[in-house]
Amino acid sequence: MFDIYNDKNKKVHFIGIGGISMSGLAEILIDYGYHVSGSDRSKSKFTDKLQKLGADIFIGHEPSHVHGADLVVYTAAVKDDNPELIEAKNLDIPLMDRAEFLGAIMKKFSKGIAVSGTHGKTTVTSMISTVLLNADLDPTIMVGGELDAIDGNVKPGKSPYFITEACEYKGSFLKFYPYIGIILNIDADHLDYYKDIKEIHDTFFAFADLIPKDGLLIGCAEDDRVIDICKKVKCNTLTYGIKHGDFTAKDIVYDSKGFPSFTACYKGEDYGRFSLSVPGEHNVLNALSAIACSYFLGIDKDVTAASLKSFTGTHRRFEKKGEKNGVVVIDDYAHHPAEIIATIKAAKNYPHKRIFCVFQPHTYTRTYTLFEDFAKAFNGLDKLILTDIYAAREKDTGLVSSNKLCEAVKNYGVNAVHISSFKEIVEDLSNELKEGDLLITMGAGDVYLVGEDYLK
Repeated sequence: MFDIYNDKNKKVHFIGIGGISMSGLAEILIDYGYHVSGSDRSKSKFTDKLQKLGADIFIGHEPSHVHGADLVVYTAAVKDDNPELIEAKNLDIPLMDRAEFLGAIMKKFSKGIAVSGTHGKTTVTSMISTVLLNADLDPTIMVGGELDAIDGNVKPGKSPYFITEACEYKGSFLKFYPYIGIILNIDADHLDYYKDIKEIHDTFFAFADLIPKDGLLIGCAEDDRVIDICKKVKCNTLTYGIKHGDFTAKDIVYDSKGFPSFTACYKGEDYGRFSLSVPGEHNVLNALSAIACSYFLGIDKDVTAASLKSFTGTHRRFEKKGEKNGVVVIDDYAHHPAEIIATIKAAKNYPHKRIFCVFQPHTYTRTYTLFEDFAKAFNGLDKLILTDIYAAREKDTGLVSSNKLCEAVKNYGVNAVHISSFKEIVEDLSNELKEGDLLITMGAGDVYLVGEDYLK
């Protein structure tokens, strides 16, 4: 097993170092004094940052890149025919996938906090990170998005606290060592790997079962699958929800930007007033999970309240990109039907005359397996523009297309159109958008470029 304290004279090579998680792991190792190298298909701001920090960065994959490495770490996206992976095997260099390596690092922190769930992981991880920072606990932080408070997606710390997102894809989070585990929700997703929702539920239970008896599971009381797990685990539990759970919210009001304020209650008793600088009821739920975590850690609730008020979101989570001719452009990472519904609900509380949305479906498998849920998710929009499906790690099977989804969406009464070209989408928006309208670019791919091009 790799030891981050006793193996510092060794070299670690990352295949796919430009990914947001891999670059974060590499940065933590550099902070610990390691010799780090890595390769990726193209340059990015993450590879540029690592190079400035002293990492050897290679663009493209060649067998020679792993020479001299004592350990090679690779992402799930790396295929078996990758020349660096093949060379590492030929040279008998120890290999670890990203999740196993993250778990090896996490094991050295006695207060590991792992945030899991189908939706909301990045936001809640960032909320809790902000609280821990303001409480002067010097946490090590790994976020799946960019957080201004740490000027990026990672912050090495020197305390026992380590906070990270815990992704369920391919059971990755089963390689973690959480002292506090959080389950925000459990929905059908990643059905290219899981056979059904029961297998997904069982995997989340296996994650919760990793928490030691003196640790804590925080779960959403408004999700039946999560509550089922909370009832079965061996560790301490805290639950939360708008109306149900140990922590609840009452007297929710929204300001002119759709930002909520609410009174948090702990087991029915007032716990304090909290105001957020991110929109939507779903963020009230996210904040309650952060409040529960802070409560368990003994953090002063005034510090928690001030931290949540100061938190303005991570990049690509209802992020205001700019304004042009009175049109506000928002970008959001939503790529699952439940996330889309939550984002549109939040947008309705945001100042607007009309709401336009450009949605980029993410992966053929997700679009196909959740097709009907996607078709019903866009109610409340004045216009929806669907881009082509972002393939990510997949190949087009011909079973589903954005054109088919567009027709299904229209059957539910939504004004929808499918346009393949980003340039043509921007032209369409420029012709239709008027002062007071709200434009949301939505999806986990590169759809944010549409909003940026419109603003140009």
